Amino acid sequence: MPAQRRATTTGPQFLQVQTTTDSRAEAVELAQAAVEARLAACAQVAGPIASTYWWEDGLERAEEWLIMLKLPAERFDDLAEFLAERHSYDDPEIIATPIVAGSQSYLDWVADETRPGE
Repeated sequence: MPAQRRATTTGPQFLQVQTTTDSRAEAVELAQAAVEARLAACAQVAGPIASTYWWEDGLERAEEWLIMLKLPAERFDDLAEFLAERHSYDDPEIIATPIVAGSQSYLDWVADETRPGE
């Protein structure tokens, strides 16, 4: 069995961050820009997805594209600011889910590929 890394008692070391956009083109552009800036080691774009949500006192349904990014937890603030500045939505979803365990080699790779100044 491959070695695994688990979250510490002080909090997760790694996150999966997600956001959504209203077009595949924007999703791909945001994903690529975040990885090029080394704010995430990798990003996946999935979609279209069907979203239902409240917006300005009305129930909305829309087709959106989901972006999932993997990164060390200490890079979250930089990534969140990066996404918020470039996103077309007024109030974009930018949420993080802790990665509680993963293969040691994969998480080492995530850490290596997101070092500032690399």
